[in-house]
Amino acid sequence: MEKYVYKGKSLEEVLESALKELGVKEEEIIYKTSEEKGGLFGGKKIVLEIVKMTDISDFGKNLIENLLKGLGVEGQIERLVRSHGITYKIHSDKNNILIGKHGKTLENLQTYIKQAVSSQVGLRVNIIIDIENYKEKQNYYLERDVKRIAREVTLSKVPVKLDPMNSYERRIVHNALTKFEYIETISEGEEPNRCVVIKYKEKEPEK
Repeated sequence: MEKYVYKGKSLEEVLESALKELGVKEEEIIYKTSEEKGGLFGGKKIVLEIVKMTDISDFGKNLIENLLKGLGVEGQIERLVRSHGITYKIHSDKNNILIGKHGKTLENLQTYIKQAVSSQVGLRVNIIIDIENYKEKQNYYLERDVKRIAREVTLSKVPVKLDPMNSYERRIVHNALTKFEYIETISEGEEPNRCVVIKYKEKEPEK
């Protein structure tokens, strides 16, 4: 996977020059910055290391293809590349095997691909893997359930602690309830038992 390195006096200057030379937009890359000390009379330089999202996407797709081949599973892989993240949708003849009980195999697959990609790139990349829209459906059910619980908490004012969830699921819960005026959500506990608590919140008096 090719990494492009640029140097300059300021981040804005270096980034603008790099995007122009590579012919891409900022949302089509990920990058990290560092400083390089100048010589005796030279000032510090900004060092920008860039990787194209399309290259990351290709790398991740190859990883998944090799993994499927090793498992003896035939499948088609769709890709959606967005700002700082990639979603892979797998369509195979053995979805149940890839999803696993309660989605555990799918979760492990996503963790492995995410770690492998981030290790190769040297930066954290948001990777989502879905199989026949399993996660999309699970997310829908999760949002529906926590909104129902939030309405109950609004009436009872009694907090509810949800079952332990991974960071991706906790984020879905937090986002789903942001518009509930009398509800706040907090994460508590340590991994892998970290969970979300849905609590009643008094409305702030108008000033």
